[in-house]
Amino acid sequence: MEYKPSLRTKYENEIIPALTKEFSYTTPMQVPKLEKIVINQGVGKATADKKLIDVAVDELTTITGQKPLKTLSKKDISNFKLRKKMPIGVKVTLRRERMYEFLERLVVVALPRIRDFKGINNKFDGRGNYTLGVTEQIIFPEIDIDKINTILGMDVTFVTTAKTDEEGYALLREFGLPFRNLKKN
Repeated sequence: MEYKPSLRTKYENEIIPALTKEFSYTTPMQVPKLEKIVINQGVGKATADKKLIDVAVDELTTITGQKPLKTLSKKDISNFKLRKKMPIGVKVTLRRERMYEFLERLVVVALPRIRDFKGINNKFDGRGNYTLGVTEQIIFPEIDIDKINTILGMDVTFVTTAKTDEEGYALLREFGLPFRNLKKN
């Protein structure tokens, strides 16, 4: 028997019927789906300390289970002591099983560990995609707090096949992302 993450099973068995009913789709193929999750971590201090990039790579590998790419600067900026093609960040793209596993860990374990957590904003990009800013990497249980020397934030981008923000919001809400209920006046 093939392994299937529980969120993928939930998507197939619960979310597709719920969204088909909510938006009155004629076929299940019209239901938006989560394509990928991109995690991006900018390490601005890496211009002074080259080891910070390696630390960020190790931490992101631990969190996602996949080795990230180093992102390089595109041009010289002398005020920031930045040279072209210097590593200034790391990013990883998760798809399929790893994507569903990361999403489940994010919703069930990591987000509830944020201090004074009241939910996440529901600002989408206009095409059904959503980016969540995480200020500290220590909300993930895989990170050992004793070994941390720098607190690094990250952006988690959820790329969906939704055509509108409303459909993307409904999809991510069904996956369990704890959106803050903002009342529109």
